[in-house]
Amino acid sequence: MSGFQDHFSSGAAAYAEFRPTYPAPLFEWIANQCAGRDVAWDCATGNGQAARGLSPLFATVIATDASAPQIANAAARPNVDYRVAPADASGLADRSVDLVTVAQALHWFDRPRFYAEVKRVTRPGGRLAVWMYNLLHVDPPIDAVVEKLYAEILSGFWPANRWLVDQSYAPIEFPFAEIPAPAFAMSADWRLGDLLGYLRTWSGSQRYQAERGEDPVALVEPDLAALWGDPAGVRSIAWPLVIRAGRVDG
Repeated sequence: MSGFQDHFSSGAAAYAEFRPTYPAPLFEWIANQCAGRDVAWDCATGNGQAARGLSPLFATVIATDASAPQIANAAARPNVDYRVAPADASGLADRSVDLVTVAQALHWFDRPRFYAEVKRVTRPGGRLAVWMYNLLHVDPPIDAVVEKLYAEILSGFWPANRWLVDQSYAPIEFPFAEIPAPAFAMSADWRLGDLLGYLRTWSGSQRYQAERGEDPVALVEPDLAALWGDPAGVRSIAWPLVIRAGRVDG
């Protein structure tokens, strides 16, 4: 992608370890919208979370990311073909895929160039599905500490396009015939260490660490530990998903 903004390569291993996974019903719903299930392209795959979710439902999944370290940390699947490629220059053949997906990444793209690439590579009846999530939910006291980290401590350290996530992708242009999506949420059962590791994968946390030479999550860790109780205790985490899906050929 022209002007690729790399916010995650430096933490690719942690990203692979601590990022949550998407729910299987989401992928089933997306697959059911497609005219065919031969090839899916998961763009900006990161470490392959969405690609692995798609793999039981499509004969082949081509998973691309502009970050070589992210691809290097992706978990292999027999029918997932990982490649290093930018979003707007996939290297895929014309009219070669039934589905394009983008998980938690559309806000980083040069979207007009990406949309042109989507139109080029999708077959008749092709679909595009993108989704995002914002802050997690545990319980109100813990959520308030996470919000403090996000909005106060990391203020000024978030990349510019992060505001589109705050707005739940509503301002993003989407030049396709939209398909209404049901409600989905991502969930995980985590210990305190999982939560702390996840917070350190945030692009804002990594930028703070790089610029100030100190860990921003350490500033809220005592409060989170006090609220969590036994650090080995498991709590349920939820992230509501925002999905935009459309018919590429109208």
